[in-house]
Amino acid sequence: MNKNQSEESSYWTKRYAENRTGWDIGYAATPFKNYIDQLTDKSIKILIPGAGNAYEAEYLFQNGFYNVYVLDISQTPLDSFLERVSNFPKSQLLLGDFFTLSGDYDLILEQTFFCSFVPTPENRFAYVKQMANLLTTNGKLVGLWFDIPLTGDMEKRPFGGDKQLYLSYLETNFNTVTFEKCYNSIPERLGNEFFGIFLKK
Repeated sequence: MNKNQSEESSYWTKRYAENRTGWDIGYAATPFKNYIDQLTDKSIKILIPGAGNAYEAEYLFQNGFYNVYVLDISQTPLDSFLERVSNFPKSQLLLGDFFTLSGDYDLILEQTFFCSFVPTPENRFAYVKQMANLLTTNGKLVGLWFDIPLTGDMEKRPFGGDKQLYLSYLETNFNTVTFEKCYNSIPERLGNEFFGIFLKK
């Protein structure tokens, strides 16, 4: 683990230790549940990067999706996940840096991950490029992006953006299927999220 990875790991581990996890809603978000409920092929290979406590992964696994991979840079949420879902394959819990991950996935679920990076163009373009690298030829990136102003504060996570800004990054490597205001957000986030489906170019 390089210095940058180590600092990120320490940062997030400390936030879990201090219970500063305002992004953690304690269950699978409704937009993801509704999307997952429409999927019919339970053999698809799914990645959830920066998954935290990974409630979406738990929901997938409980509903017969066995090819689910959970990635986080901190061991703490992975341990918590395994306590809740003790029969989940340990080999599918990945500790590491998203940017050094390799593999081929049919579907990647984005849940408050993009907004966790310091919002420099370099970081955001690197995120989009790596998402595309990790997806199969017809792979999809599906998720939620915060519709909140992007300020000049480089410390206050989550970092936001608007539709035009997000698409300026995402459309370098993806075709947009849909990217609209989320109509079925949880009450606390209603009006502050976009739901998007993107196809790898």
